[in-house]
Amino acid sequence: MTEGVKSFENHTPTATRHANSSPKKTCGPITVKSVLPTRSHVTEPMRHGRILLAGDAAHIVPPTGAKGLNLATGDVIILARALTHLKQTGSTQLLDAYSETCLERVWRAEHFSYFMTTTPHPDPDQSAFDTRLQLSQLARIASSRSAAAELAQNYVGVPIPGRPPGSRTGCRRRW
Repeated sequence: MTEGVKSFENHTPTATRHANSSPKKTCGPITVKSVLPTRSHVTEPMRHGRILLAGDAAHIVPPTGAKGLNLATGDVIILARALTHLKQTGSTQLLDAYSETCLERVWRAEHFSYFMTTTPHPDPDQSAFDTRLQLSQLARIASSRSAAAELAQNYVGVPIPGRPPGSRTGCRRRW
């Protein structure tokens, strides 16, 4: 774990870099250095009776895939549709499908974030076999249009059900 921390040794402290613009800043000693571990978590189901979970309450995604906010937005859009449908029709059909609908996107994003954490970053403790698998996967992405397209598709995210093609979060730009 200290291997990754060594790269921070030569960073110039902010107070020194900006001495001319902010002479009142002082720099204290760095007392602790560490690499933040990533974590993933999914709560299944995302509904229990009248309790519905969304966003980080339902799933934690490592930042490497940049999916947290997009998943939370998707959850809320799907939940808003379900609540609107309930109010307008009295039907719980969309609320009953809420967890299953969201979890399809959540698990895809969890896998992509895991992939983006493990594939481009070697683990110092991994075996030579695992290193070769990793290099093979990277070479495939670099040389295969379909593998590159799959990476790009996962990067932009799985579409929210019921949205037109090309609309990922359902947000409309107004500029």
